[in-house]
Amino acid sequence: MEAATRRRASPPLLMLALALLAASVPAGFCAINPQDGAALNALLSQWTNAPASWSSASDPCDGGWDGVTCSNGRVTSLRLLSNNIQGTLSNSIGQLSRLTYLDLSFNIGLGGPLPASIGSLSQLSILILAGCSFTGSIPQELGNLQQLTFLALNSNQFSGTIPPSLGLLTNLNWFDLADNQLTGSIPISTANTPGLDFLTKTQHFHFNKNQLSGTLTGLFNSKMTLVHILFDSNQFTGPIPAELGTITTLQVLRLDRNGFAGAVPPNISNLVNLNELSLASNQLTGSLPDLSSMTSLNVVDLSNNSFTTSVAPDWFTTLTALTSVSIGSGQLTGQVPKGLFTLPQLQQVVLSNNAFNGTLEISGSINKQLQAINLMNNQISAANVTTSYNNTLVLRGNPVCSVDPTVSGKPYCSVQEENTMAYTTSLSKCSSMAVCSSDQSLNPANCGCAFPYTGKMIFRAPFFTDLTNTNSDTFQQLENTLATNLSLRNGSVFLSDIKFNSDNYLQIQVKLFPSSGVSFNVSDLIRVGSYLSNQIYKPPPKFGPYYFIADVYAPLAGASSTGGKKSQISTGAIAGIAVAGGLLVIALIATALFALRQKRRANEALTGRTDPFASWGVSQKDSGGAPQLKGARSFSFIELRNCTDNFSDTHEIGSGGYGKVYKGTLVDGTRVAIKRAERGSMQGVVEFKNEIELLSRVHHRNLVSLIGFCYEQGEQMLVYEYISNGTLRENLLVRGTYLDWKKRLRIALGSARGLAYLHELADPPIIHRDVKSTNILLDDHLKAKVADFGLSKLVSDTEKGHVSTQVKGTLGYLDPEYYMTQQLSEKSDVYSFGVVMLELVSGRQPIESGKYIVREVRLAIKPDDRDHYGLRGLLDPAIRDSARTAGFRRFVQLAMRCVDESAAARPAMGEVVKEIEAMLQIEVAGAEGGGGVSSAGSSANEFDGAGGGARAHPYSDTEITRGSYGDNGSEYMPYFEVKPK
Repeated sequence: MEAATRRRASPPLLMLALALLAASVPAGFCAINPQDGAALNALLSQWTNAPASWSSASDPCDGGWDGVTCSNGRVTSLRLLSNNIQGTLSNSIGQLSRLTYLDLSFNIGLGGPLPASIGSLSQLSILILAGCSFTGSIPQELGNLQQLTFLALNSNQFSGTIPPSLGLLTNLNWFDLADNQLTGSIPISTANTPGLDFLTKTQHFHFNKNQLSGTLTGLFNSKMTLVHILFDSNQFTGPIPAELGTITTLQVLRLDRNGFAGAVPPNISNLVNLNELSLASNQLTGSLPDLSSMTSLNVVDLSNNSFTTSVAPDWFTTLTALTSVSIGSGQLTGQVPKGLFTLPQLQQVVLSNNAFNGTLEISGSINKQLQAINLMNNQISAANVTTSYNNTLVLRGNPVCSVDPTVSGKPYCSVQEENTMAYTTSLSKCSSMAVCSSDQSLNPANCGCAFPYTGKMIFRAPFFTDLTNTNSDTFQQLENTLATNLSLRNGSVFLSDIKFNSDNYLQIQVKLFPSSGVSFNVSDLIRVGSYLSNQIYKPPPKFGPYYFIADVYAPLAGASSTGGKKSQISTGAIAGIAVAGGLLVIALIATALFALRQKRRANEALTGRTDPFASWGVSQKDSGGAPQLKGARSFSFIELRNCTDNFSDTHEIGSGGYGKVYKGTLVDGTRVAIKRAERGSMQGVVEFKNEIELLSRVHHRNLVSLIGFCYEQGEQMLVYEYISNGTLRENLLVRGTYLDWKKRLRIALGSARGLAYLHELADPPIIHRDVKSTNILLDDHLKAKVADFGLSKLVSDTEKGHVSTQVKGTLGYLDPEYYMTQQLSEKSDVYSFGVVMLELVSGRQPIESGKYIVREVRLAIKPDDRDHYGLRGLLDPAIRDSARTAGFRRFVQLAMRCVDESAAARPAMGEVVKEIEAMLQIEVAGAEGGGGVSSAGSSANEFDGAGGGARAHPYSDTEITRGSYGDNGSEYMPYFEVKPK
């Protein structure tokens, strides 16, 4: 639905029409200021899917253009959120000098650099660009917007550092830069430059989910009035600043998933209004903080640090507002306090991987809201659990589950699935449910079909963890407040898919239905969206800080540019416009016919000269005939140009020596990734034909599928399925802390299956030759798919075992034996895959700061270290707990076999698959040791079966036919070690 018909008026013609309009309007008509009219026209010239009302038939300042508000002919507000706009933001935005409100949120197709001219909008007080696709640096000119009170640039693709000039925005209340790709340190003021420590009026610092680094020393001070500090999922280091303890207005403090070190400042106990404290997954030391005075605390997470060994703190039983306490890997010992489980609001306890001992007492008046207790991997020797508690309890890995025969068979000694039956809005009153079209849904208010306004509400720090049906009142309260505050009909809100996502945020899919009719009009859509983007809607307090990202609204996805509001211009004006419009139409038709004729001649000439595939579809002979394709199709250049907005920068999602990759949407709604070769990297006609012929035959659930190709007008393009969740490397860098050990095992297994298919079932076999974490893509479900066969090499029967070929590959992944001998084999892919396995363990790139991960792991391994195998300093903190398992050791040992300097000593990919399967089976079963899983045995349902008469195999979808394959790709110098003799 993202691909829509371009609705861009020709700028010169639109300007002429506006001029004719201005000349013909009657006295008293609210004509727009010419400067603002020209600015809006410039915006329109770079957009597709602008509202249908944006037309020369009406004046923007007379209510004719949706989203535009004026005063005395000057544009003061521009709100076009959720309008499916695609394109870039024109520099002319700076001409709207009276603009006070700019909100273009939730237009995922709107991107490119944010123009510096936006800093000219000196009267702007609200700037919201959330959920778009803006790239590049944040302009330092934003520091000129001294009136700004609300700045939301979250959920884009901004990179670079935070400009120090933003410290001049001293009127800011809301400051959200979250979920971008920002790097560097937080700017702190000096004698010559401003810094964010100037922002004493700001209540919201939302900088989470970036790549920010450095320390926070000097950022905070007692004059600040911050309510929410969200700095989680960055790369901050150094101590937690003691100045934080002076900001007594704080309600949420999330510093988790960083590299903070040292002791927690003792004055943090001054934060008596704090509802959530999360310091998890850092490198904190010293004593556990004393939180006994923080009586408002609902959620505490201090897991995965290096605190001094101690007994459970006293505040475990005195903080009566606690709903969740998590101190996994907290070096806690002694008995678990019995009173913890009787706290009146408690819903979740996570105390795994500590040293609690003695008898576990869960008795007395246990709170009915208590849903989960995780005490896995402690030293508890006995358990006394009341029969009134029948929710999740995990004691696996404790002596009580191995030495007490009366207990070992209990559910809490085995793997348990938590009760995660989350709330969904009831449709029970709709006894005879209507069958709605794919774009419509059932409106719970009237049981009819309508187009809902949909999106995700993300709550970054909710004060509760219980998502089960027993907590339905909480979500019904959210439904009711949404309907009331957004002025919707009672009961017209539908909530579903409620879960804590990989960022540990509460994610809720929301459907908002129109109060009348079957769809929102544009003005209502803007009104409702503005309430959510501008935080006008306030959820119930227990939900905490949130943001909203809307989906493309279905009725606008394919809207025609000819639709829209009726003109409110007088009859005389309409007549004048009609005459001018008629002349313009005649001129346009004549111009279009001439251009079409010229283009047809040019294309015919080009085809006759340069298109060696003109016979495709007619001839069926070898290199000159049509390729023998299975499931792939031929695209025209125009098709691919249109679905990428003429290959605009806003659609670019990658680049390399071959050229660029663009995201596009075909006319049928299929999202694709289009790999467009640059002129200097193109293959010959036969090689290109053979490549697409080969790729069209390679079908496997763990390989990226080829959808089609384009070979015309001097272009070579490959069209692949679009994989939404990015590369494994990106996920390890940006969200790696949320990839737990089991997810990483599944990613490794999926990647290995794809490679094993290429090595063992392809006929002839295929050596990928560029296996690396950036060539492993993850879909919405984190299923791994191996991509980019640009360097791949076929192995004929005469070359079994090795292929003599020019060395190609990527720094850090290249097989040293292949580099030294130029003898390529399947074992070269095995070496590269071993490096990827070490990336999964460490979260690091193969080469960082001049250190090679293979060498670092090889030197660090200590077989007698039962906790971390000697790798504690190299481990990704997110999986540090998992390093204590035998499965982790087996994984590292397998990785080191894969990166053995001798190719003969490395396992085949099929063997790698079986070993990782066995590890995952153990992980799921929760047992130590055990045998491997047969590749065609009980877990076969996890694999795609072979079809069409192909050989059955656990990592086979189909059979590929013999063919040749062209060599293409950039060369890289390898990194390799030479052992001294």
